[in-house]
Amino acid sequence: MRGLPRSRLRLADVLPLGLLGVRGRPLRAALSGLGIAIGIACVVAVLGVSASSQAGLLAQIDALGTNLLTVQPGRSLTGEDAYLPAEAPAMIARLPGVRETAHVGRVDGGVYRHDRVPVGNTGGIGILATSLSLPATLDVPVVSGSWLNAATSRYPAVVLGAAAARRLGVVEVRGSPQLFLAGQWFTVVGVLGPVVLDPGVDSAVLVGIPVAMERLAFDGFPTKIYERSTEAAVATVRDRLPMVANPRSPSEVEVSRPSDALVARAAAEAVYTGLFLGLGAVALLVGCLGIANVMVIGVLERRGEIGLRRALGATRAHVRWQFFTESILLSVAGGVAGAAAGAVITIGYAASRDWSPVVPAVALGGGLVASLVAGTVAGLYPAARAARMAPTEALRAL
Repeated sequence: MRGLPRSRLRLADVLPLGLLGVRGRPLRAALSGLGIAIGIACVVAVLGVSASSQAGLLAQIDALGTNLLTVQPGRSLTGEDAYLPAEAPAMIARLPGVRETAHVGRVDGGVYRHDRVPVGNTGGIGILATSLSLPATLDVPVVSGSWLNAATSRYPAVVLGAAAARRLGVVEVRGSPQLFLAGQWFTVVGVLGPVVLDPGVDSAVLVGIPVAMERLAFDGFPTKIYERSTEAAVATVRDRLPMVANPRSPSEVEVSRPSDALVARAAAEAVYTGLFLGLGAVALLVGCLGIANVMVIGVLERRGEIGLRRALGATRAHVRWQFFTESILLSVAGGVAGAAAGAVITIGYAASRDWSPVVPAVALGGGLVASLVAGTVAGLYPAARAARMAPTEALRAL
C-alpha cells in the first residue's frame, strides 16, 4: 500500500503564505514595521543631508578656488604683536605666479548709525582700510551701490560688509545713508555680498587707504594681505611668502589658506554623520526587536492555525518558511517606507539651505539591505518556535 504523497511548498506560494499574517493584522503589521522605517529613515536622511552639505561645500570650494592665501603678522620672539611692512603688498605682487593681491589694515574707532549712540555700542563692527582690488581678489560681489574707486577712496565714503550692513540696518545705498565713524560722518556708497573665505570682512566697514590715513589716523601698515596665484604655483608661493612679506623677520609672518577651513568643516560634519548613523543603527535594532516580539506573540496567537496546517500535511519547514517570510516582508516594507521618508527629508532640508539635494544610492541600497538583514534576524527565533510546535498541542487552541 502506497503512503500519502509528501506535502510540497512551491516557491510561488511562499510569498502569498507570508502575506496572510500581514493582511490579517494590518495595524499590528504597520506598527511593527514602524521601528524599522524610523531606523532606515534616520540612516538615509543623515547620509543624504551630509552628502548634500559636503557637495555644497565642495562646490563652494571649487567656485572660490583653493589658490587664495592670506598673510598676517604673527608674534615676535618676545611674545609681542608683530607687524607687516607697508611695502609688503607690493613685494608680494611681484612674486612669479601671483595673479592678484589685496590688503586691508585695521583702523581704530567705532562705527555708529548716528552720533547719539553711546560710545562702545558698536555691535562688533570694525573699520578696515582697504586696497581697491579687494572684491576681485576675494571674488565677492557688490550687491548694492558700487565699490570704491580712485576718486571715492580719497573722500569720506564707505562700503559695508554683509554682516555689518545687516547690523546697521543699511542694506542698500538708496538715499545716500551716512555713518558716524571715529567722530566723523561718512557716506555709504556700496554693500558687499557675503565673503565666504574671510568672514572678518563681513563684519567690517571698508574705507579707502588715502582717506583712512588722512582722517582716521591709519598708520599704513597692513594687517592682512590676500594673494591669489595660479593653482600650480600655490605651494611655491606659500613657501616664499614669509621671506618676501617681511625679509627681516620671516618667522613673524603667518600664512594660511582660507579654503582649508571649509575642508576642515566638511571633515567635522563627517564626524557628526558617524554619530547620527549610530543613533539610526540603534533605532534599527529597536525595530528589529519589535518585529521579533510581534512575531513571537503572533506564533502564540496562531497556534490553532499552525496545528491545523500541520494536521493537513504541512511540514515543519513549511511553517518555518511562513513565519520567516512574514518577518522579512514586515521589515522590507518598513525599509522601503523609511528609505522614501529619508529621501524626502534630505530633499526638503537641502532645498531649505539652497543646496543641491544628493541622496546617495549606497544609502538607499544599504538601507534596504539593512532592513532585509533585520527581518532575517528578527524572524529566525519566531519561525523556529512555530516549526517546533507539535500539531496536537497546537490544535488544543482551536
